[in-house]
Order: sequence, then structure tokens, then C-alpha cells
Amino acid sequence: MNTFNIAIDGPAGAGKSTVARLTANRLHFQYIDTGAMYRAVTWLALQRQLPLDDSERMAAAAMEMDLVLETTPEGTRVYVGGVEITEDIRTPQVTSHVSAVAKIAAVRDILVKKQQQMAARGGVVMDGRDIGTKVLPHAEVKVFLTASIEERARRRFAEMQAKGIDTSLSELTKDIARRDELDSQRVVSPLKKANDATVLDTTGLDVAEVVEKILALCRTKVARP
Repeated sequence: MNTFNIAIDGPAGAGKSTVARLTANRLHFQYIDTGAMYRAVTWLALQRQLPLDDSERMAAAAMEMDLVLETTPEGTRVYVGGVEITEDIRTPQVTSHVSAVAKIAAVRDILVKKQQQMAARGGVVMDGRDIGTKVLPHAEVKVFLTASIEERARRRFAEMQAKGIDTSLSELTKDIARRDELDSQRVVSPLKKANDATVLDTTGLDVAEVVEKILALCRTKVARP
């Protein structure tokens, strides 16, 4: 029986989602992309032209949002109101506003409760900014993934190029640096390494190497084969 949870935190572009999904596949756990949840709220607010600094209206949007996260071998498919928005939530417009939405306390409270409900039975790999410190403080395995800003920008640039999204490496580098500052300095659930988290610097490592390191950590922490 899957009786433990894995919390993976780290800054934008550190490879959390890909690593978390592959780790979940290896362990036959459920992968929950919390970043996609905040992006979905941001996308919905932009679609409705809501003022992103109106916490009451943003919280209402988060509460009533009909969100479905579907785990597939290729990744998480995201649906709102039955409409797939998997690619829409990864556009530069959503990316540039998601940090502002994620710092709204009322929005975080709503999504954190949903995330905790998803992980209540264990057997979950969850990634985000505050999983080990706020969402799953009692997770048996906690990892803080990081990498240099330049490395993270290159990864994000390659992803967006592959999807045909027009952007520049220099703009992505600036955006990631800005998001690091916003995420680390926000008052509500800032990006922060949990005291009992293991730091993994992924600069120069491929995804498979990072996954193996996390699996080895699981064996150490919970005697998992």
C-alpha cells in the first residue's frame, strides 16, 4: 500500500513537474501538479478580465472553478469547465501573471485545502513552491530542486520552442529572475526550503539522474525498494 507522500519544491524552471511526474510513474503514485492549479486560476481570471489584485473576486473564481487534472503518460492534462487548457496555461501571458495570483492568501487557502484532500490517503508526489512547508508539512520525503537561473531559462526556452511559442532566451531569463524574487519575498507561503528537505541542484544533470536520486532518497527515508 502507498502510505507515504513526496513533496518537491523549488523555483521556476527547476524541472519540478517533469521530475515529479516521472518519479510518480516509477513508484506508481499519483502526481499532482499544483503549479497547474495556480496557472488555471490565472488563466480563468485573464479570460474573465478580472482585476488580479481583487482578492475577493479571485478567491471566488478559484472556489467555483471546475478544475480537472488528468494524469497521462505524456504529462498532466488540465481542464476547466470541460475545456482543455493544458497549453493555454503555459503561455507567456499566464506565466507573467501567475506569481501575482499565487500570492493572494484567499486563493492559496482554497487550493491548499484541495491539495491536502488529494494527498490525504498517501501515495502522492506533489510539486510546487510551498509543498514541504505548508501543503504537506508531514510528507515523509521532501526535496528542494534548484538550478542556476541560466540553466532554468535554457530549459524553459527549449520547452516553449518545441511548442511553437515565440519568446526570447533573454526575456525568459529576466522573467525567471523576477519570479524568483516575487516567490521568495511574498508574505503568504513564500518559496522556502523546508528544514528537513534535501537540496538537489539539477544544474548539469539530466532528468533521469535526478529521478534516480529521489528514488534513492525514498529508499533511505522509508525503506522503499
